[in-house]
Amino acid sequence: MKLEGIYAPIPTPFDENGSLYLEGLTSNFVHWLGSPLDGIVAGGSNGEWPLLTFDERVALFGACADLSRGKLKVVAGVHCPSTKESLELGLEAARAGCDAVLVLPPHYYKGQNSGEALRAYFTTLADSIGIPVVLYNMPANTGFNLEPDIVAALSSHPNIIGIKDSSGDIVQIATLCRDTPEGFGVFAGSGSFFLPSIAVGCSGGTMGVANLFADACADILVNFRKGDTDRARSLQLGLIGINQAVTKRFGVPGLKAAMDHAGFYGGPVRAPLLPAEEKVRVEIGRIYDQFRSFYKGVSL
Repeated sequence: MKLEGIYAPIPTPFDENGSLYLEGLTSNFVHWLGSPLDGIVAGGSNGEWPLLTFDERVALFGACADLSRGKLKVVAGVHCPSTKESLELGLEAARAGCDAVLVLPPHYYKGQNSGEALRAYFTTLADSIGIPVVLYNMPANTGFNLEPDIVAALSSHPNIIGIKDSSGDIVQIATLCRDTPEGFGVFAGSGSFFLPSIAVGCSGGTMGVANLFADACADILVNFRKGDTDRARSLQLGLIGINQAVTKRFGVPGLKAAMDHAGFYGGPVRAPLLPAEEKVRVEIGRIYDQFRSFYKGVSL
């Protein structure tokens, strides 16, 4: 597997009783399979992974692998507090038919994250899970930044195929592109800095907004690659508002509210997260409609 293209970090659907709602997932896949998406990430940050049980994550992985019908790559978020549990979940993801796993660095005992400890953690998983490993750097949530020198050292492992970097540090992202081998995928972790990231060498991105506007994300990539930087820049600037609304500004509740507004299944969040207030839903709907109108206009 090569890590490239447009991926959506999908939200995990729950019903009104707070249980996993795979019927909602099924309806969302109808949209995603008809979009330019290359893959999805299940059980990532937008998927409320810390709030899912081990068994729920396994059920989610299996459902996604089945629903993708081989048309979308499925990357499973398998990070757990211990190496043992991360490994067990990774093996379950492989059994379920997922194409790769996504793994954060250990971050509770972050003061113990020496280079040696990080290499041991990721290498153990890469050696033992039968599907490729994608590193995940998300310092806003973990409080720990996975430094480029560690990534460069890990990139020589034949089963570690790439990294999703959500730091927003374009110098760090450029350094990753420079210092890792050809074929190692470096993914932007947000639609807000997608164009700058592919301009310095990223092979694609995993972006919350791609759940809703995979076509616009793909347009940025295609137009940049064919040299139409004006159009790519216009799309990138237009995308920032809706991407921020469903990520940094309003978080997972905002993404689920946007999904509901757009005709997908968003549904409830799981406690301790709180649902988006009505005024937030109205604001997200306005931002969504504004970008949709803009995108239709530039697509004519």
